[in-house]
Amino acid sequence: MRHTLLATSTASFVLLLPSAGRAQAVNPTTPNNPIAYATPAANALIPEDPLQRLDDEVERSTHKKLDFTFEERTRWEEKDGVNFGKSVNQQDMLSRLRIGAIFQPVSWFKISAMGQDARAPFYGNGAPNTLRAPMDLQEAYVELFGQTESGFGATFGREMLNYGESRLIGSPQWSNLSRTFDTGRMNYRAGRARFEILMVSPVKIVPGTYDTPELGERIVGTYNTFSSILPGTSADAYFLDHSQNKIGGWTGAGTLDTQSYGGRLFGSLPHHFVYNLEGVDQTGHMGLLTQRAFAFAGGAARKVSVGRPLNFSVEYKEASGTRPGETNSGTFDQLSPSNHDKFGHEDLFGWRNLKTAKSLETLELTRSLALNVMYTDDWLYSAADSLYNSAGSSIALSKKGTAGTHVGQELDSFVTYKVGPHLLGAGFGHFFKGEFIAQTTRDVNPRYFYVFQQYSFR
Repeated sequence: MRHTLLATSTASFVLLLPSAGRAQAVNPTTPNNPIAYATPAANALIPEDPLQRLDDEVERSTHKKLDFTFEERTRWEEKDGVNFGKSVNQQDMLSRLRIGAIFQPVSWFKISAMGQDARAPFYGNGAPNTLRAPMDLQEAYVELFGQTESGFGATFGREMLNYGESRLIGSPQWSNLSRTFDTGRMNYRAGRARFEILMVSPVKIVPGTYDTPELGERIVGTYNTFSSILPGTSADAYFLDHSQNKIGGWTGAGTLDTQSYGGRLFGSLPHHFVYNLEGVDQTGHMGLLTQRAFAFAGGAARKVSVGRPLNFSVEYKEASGTRPGETNSGTFDQLSPSNHDKFGHEDLFGWRNLKTAKSLETLELTRSLALNVMYTDDWLYSAADSLYNSAGSSIALSKKGTAGTHVGQELDSFVTYKVGPHLLGAGFGHFFKGEFIAQTTRDVNPRYFYVFQQYSFR
């Protein structure tokens, strides 16, 4: 099980605290994490972990054919000043337990399974399915020819996925449950290119019952990656058809069926900068309306030394909304993303009808200790369209478009400490409301505080 502290692209350092679990980085061209908070030297004096030792012994005795994974995480979080839609002030202890196994009898065949138990013990009756789901199947898939460098491969079953920077398809690990998908994917690898055909369906969480496949919502298409097409430049190109009926969660008239045509460029720039550019054009229909929407994201990052390593990044992104007088739907369909940290650490908003400028600075105080500061500034794309939450639901609206477009600013700080298999952290965030929030939603002044600990082995 990976102990990823920072999920990075070549353009931005996006904190996912913590992002343990085997959420697959489907894009093989994405570089490895350039930031290491804990090195072997830093952990030299840490006593050997008995569970990791046992897993290593199992792996050795089976000639690397059998391997186990384990994660235990608890987080105390407090949210107040929240009044978006159904959001309420909360003081919760969240717990998540994952136990998994990987069996690979031959190089071209692998079976992987993981159970997950997520709870909110102090929430009281009626904790939502975003916080709790007693032990259920989080992953169970078969992978064929996944280790080969060329030729065909396939994966079938239930798994956590992240494509590209997970802006359209992702598994947000900060969530207590973390989205998983029922999938069927086939790929072909040739040299520096990887071509994939996919069908993925977000699993619908029903606490207390087994989460059976429900394909009323699905994403079908192709996602292709090309490494080093030019010096310092790699690329993704994709087409994704997102459909949703009432069984799959659509609540309006008709159905949803959007087609997203997109691409991504990322790589290195002079003077040790890295960059990322992504654009999406969208057609189809949103209920009874024709869909004509788009989204764009771009950013750059660099690592410098100020006595200690400092990583800084800046990013701008926007997603269209429906303007007054339009007869089409111009509100971008964000599909099934991992939005954590993309619009602030409090996870208040989603990639719909929004313009966001963001910066993130990460100072490595020691090899194990890191301090992070994040700032975001949000504006509506269309004053007459809604403000949408991280899940894509409307949470505030000025129908006449008279409340302005400035949503507000958010300032977050958080610290992480890695020692052996243990990860500790704490953070605080405050949202400063803008004109739009002040006029459309009463008593909104969101604040977020949390502390967490996590233990995991591979």
